[in-house]
Amino acid sequence: MSSQLRPTDVKRLNRQWRRRTEGRLALLVESVTQPFNLGSILRTCATLGVDHLWLTGNSADPEDPKVGKTALGTAAKVDHTRLATTGQALEAARADGFEVVALELAKNAVPLHAAPLEGDVCLAVGAEDHGCSPALLSGADAITYIPQIGRVGSLNVAVATAIALAEIRRREWSGFGDDADAPVGS
Repeated sequence: MSSQLRPTDVKRLNRQWRRRTEGRLALLVESVTQPFNLGSILRTCATLGVDHLWLTGNSADPEDPKVGKTALGTAAKVDHTRLATTGQALEAARADGFEVVALELAKNAVPLHAAPLEGDVCLAVGAEDHGCSPALLSGADAITYIPQIGRVGSLNVAVATAIALAEIRRREWSGFGDDADAPVGS
């Protein structure tokens, strides 16, 4: 019979995965204005070990209480920098050694499962209503999208970000062989 893990077991499990994770992951957020979306993105970043978050455009402020309502204190656990322009954010990501991969339904984008997500990756996401700007798309090293088969044209930016960040980590972790399939709490 299964039962939920105790908090100490969760910490031990997370520590095991952290020790085995070597890839660096960053995020560039351009003009995500809804505080609840940014809060959810921050929480995902803290959960999946994002090293740095660059905010640009008119993105919500991580210190906004509405962001905190969703982030649940995780804004303090993710290093973040606000930059005036998307170009500056792209330069900062590259200067820190990241390849920038924009997440957008755009021409010449490849599906997420085929995207170049190896090495140190900075995922870039855009605004809720119009996605990544032309400047972000033209400045990215690659563009990817999440295949969808439903009757809705796009995902919420926070959900799409979580899916893409999890895919980046999943690819790294899939190389663990049998160790990746170890039962929880064993």
